Amino acid sequence: MGGHSHWATTKRHKMAVDNKRGKAFTKVIREITVAARMGGGDPNGNPRLRLAIIKAKEQNMPQDNIKRAIQKGTGELPGQTIEELAYEGYGPGGVAMMIECMTDNRNRTLPEIRHLVARYGGSLGEAGCVGWLFEKKGYVVVERSKADEEKLMALVLEAGGEDLRTDGDRFEIICDLSAFEAVKRALEQQSIPAIMAEVSMIPKNSIKLEGKEAEQMVHLMEALEDHDDVQKVWANFDIADEVLEKVAAG
Repeated sequence: MGGHSHWATTKRHKMAVDNKRGKAFTKVIREITVAARMGGGDPNGNPRLRLAIIKAKEQNMPQDNIKRAIQKGTGELPGQTIEELAYEGYGPGGVAMMIECMTDNRNRTLPEIRHLVARYGGSLGEAGCVGWLFEKKGYVVVERSKADEEKLMALVLEAGGEDLRTDGDRFEIICDLSAFEAVKRALEQQSIPAIMAEVSMIPKNSIKLEGKEAEQMVHLMEALEDHDDVQKVWANFDIADEVLEKVAAG
């Protein structure tokens, strides 16, 4: 998980640029709308919607935008029909990839995603081809400087967490989805800030990439996440931090 978690946290530095282009807002609005359509407009009874609203507020989205997105999902306001799509495939070096999309036109999205993946040395596969390599879990990242490892471990386990991993200057907390809210709440109560807190597809193993394949993988991730219809990309690559930063900067 290490390489991919580092990608997921370091890419947040690009958030301000994405916001200027409106991409980040568009993706969060789609998530709010679909979450409200699937589970209702009350965040207290809809964990997925509650998480989407938290992400929207992290990006300083106006409350009116959030409200309208919920109302479009519940049918109180007219809006486009947004559907969820999931693609599986392989990146450079045989890396397993899962790509989650939301789109108003699946006939447009599939060929565009297939083209992007092929452009950087990968290929889309059949449904289920790599899904077995991932587990859906709650995933929280905390800076090591913000918490004592033993105390954090005790806190996480008491809240229902499954595992606490040390990865460089980060702690990675893994938990079952049923314990996700409790783990986040336990951290908040102890004033331990999280770099990330999301429902994630955790890879069961990883593939180490170097050289050209590492560069291709980073460029592929950037291209996919820059696509308007792509919500999230999960992949089991492991790329050294210095390589990630060098390629992303260049």
